[in-house]
Amino acid sequence: MHQFLPYAWFGGYCVPFHESTISIATHALHYGTGAFGGMRALPNPVDSNEILLFRADRHVRRLSQSARLLLTELPEATIFDAMVAFVKANRPSSPAYLRPFVYTSDLGLAPRLHDIETDFLIYGVELGDYLSPEGVSCRISSWTRQEDRSLPLRGKISGAYITSSLAKTEAVKSGFDEALLMNSRGKLSEASGMNLFIVRDNLLITPGVDQDILEGITRSSVIELAETMGLKVMERPIDKTELFIADEIFLTGTAAKITPVRRIESTTFNRERPIMQKLKEKLTAITEGRVSSYEHWITRIRLD
Repeated sequence: MHQFLPYAWFGGYCVPFHESTISIATHALHYGTGAFGGMRALPNPVDSNEILLFRADRHVRRLSQSARLLLTELPEATIFDAMVAFVKANRPSSPAYLRPFVYTSDLGLAPRLHDIETDFLIYGVELGDYLSPEGVSCRISSWTRQEDRSLPLRGKISGAYITSSLAKTEAVKSGFDEALLMNSRGKLSEASGMNLFIVRDNLLITPGVDQDILEGITRSSVIELAETMGLKVMERPIDKTELFIADEIFLTGTAAKITPVRRIESTTFNRERPIMQKLKEKLTAITEGRVSSYEHWITRIRLD
């Protein structure tokens, strides 16, 4: 059962969550014509009157860009100001996941993006670990990741997540925690809602943006951290067989953070994950506001 934060941003104001309702005829509900974001809000471990947002500027920018893919303008400043008001209204006392959403709010029937009303909302849920920090089991999905020529994959378009939903349920129903999707060219793309990294011979490898991935913000953060820590990073296609001979495999995402993969189908991996562990410890310290050199990645919202 989700524990929703008490207030939502809806219609340009903070209102009680239970009052933030939409019509069953809402256009986006029928056609997937929406785009969403996800952001972690963490109470400062040493100051209960401060909430920390991780890379808020990047999240805001990506949602604004996603809105443009839906042919609507949603300025970054509008999103950011609403996010700050939302956090101050809710005053979360435990880690939370914030979900901003831009969508076609019209009640029309035709699938279209022109001459249509749009709106913007935010809600949130209390969220600790989305996936087990001990590691997840994965299967190779029978579903194929969409191509950018059929869907605008540079944005988090809600309609695109039918494939993620099918892949996730297929994985769980067949005894696994998560799914790994391949693209139409037979290369690894991403998990149902996370980016993929493997380690081979101390080299950190991840599918590039040309492999139909979402340009994950946690993914780009991990790449930057790895490079500053002296680790070699390569963005390139990954073959299926490389998974089974990798030294380490992990997933990244706003909800998932950095989560190790302990098994893929019948292959179990070593529990020693030194490179992933270094990256995870550094990223955790940054998100908790404990690394001054990465202060620019943190937005601090005062509640008093």
